[in-house]
Amino acid sequence: MTFARSVQPEWLDHLPASDPRAIRSRGDLRRINRLMATTTLLGNALDPLLVGRERAHLVELGAGDGNVMLRLARVRAKRWPLVRLGLLDLQPVVTPAVLEGYRALDWTPELIQADVFDWLADGSGMSFSNDAPIIVANLFLHHFDDPRLAELLQGIASRASAFVCLEPRRSPTALLGSRLLGVIGCNDVTRHDAVVSVRAGFRDGELSALWPSVGGWCLAEGAAGMFNHRFVAVRT
Repeated sequence: MTFARSVQPEWLDHLPASDPRAIRSRGDLRRINRLMATTTLLGNALDPLLVGRERAHLVELGAGDGNVMLRLARVRAKRWPLVRLGLLDLQPVVTPAVLEGYRALDWTPELIQADVFDWLADGSGMSFSNDAPIIVANLFLHHFDDPRLAELLQGIASRASAFVCLEPRRSPTALLGSRLLGVIGCNDVTRHDAVVSVRAGFRDGELSALWPSVGGWCLAEGAAGMFNHRFVAVRT
């Protein structure tokens, strides 16, 4: 059984960052990312791009509280030294403790408070080098309908040396999983948004079809784990 992609508003995006329900939901998302093996799946996709490099420049879109990349940094820092990491979000909620966690690993974090389309257009908020970054996104692209998503991917292709993302897989199994999150204690915001996210997720080659039709890119797309959809674009 398949179902058409449908993009609807998610509650967390419209709650103030300090709202107790939003704080609880961000905690839920940290647990969900662990259950979905996000660190492993992102790390395996990034290893071929980063292992062996003396320095690297990463930018995470929709970074939220910065914990996903921090968990990845703790696992991969010895293999990926001296990473410059931009954490981009319209409403960043990264704590000083998270930033210090990066610095303790010899990573250089920088908060970028900006609209993603503005940043892709002019690089606002960046103070470090202008080398083309590897752009990373986790559970971010599904927020956009296809026309806006095509615009976003065009901007990423114009700025990045590579792009790696994990998104919800739009499948009956993932939809069932999203409806069972109350079992692990997720609050109403997380339970609502999880179902909405799966219905807005991806399958097959949908992101590849929206990627700019220009040469010079190697694309890989498909299922990753039980509930994820992974897309990787590398400039050749």
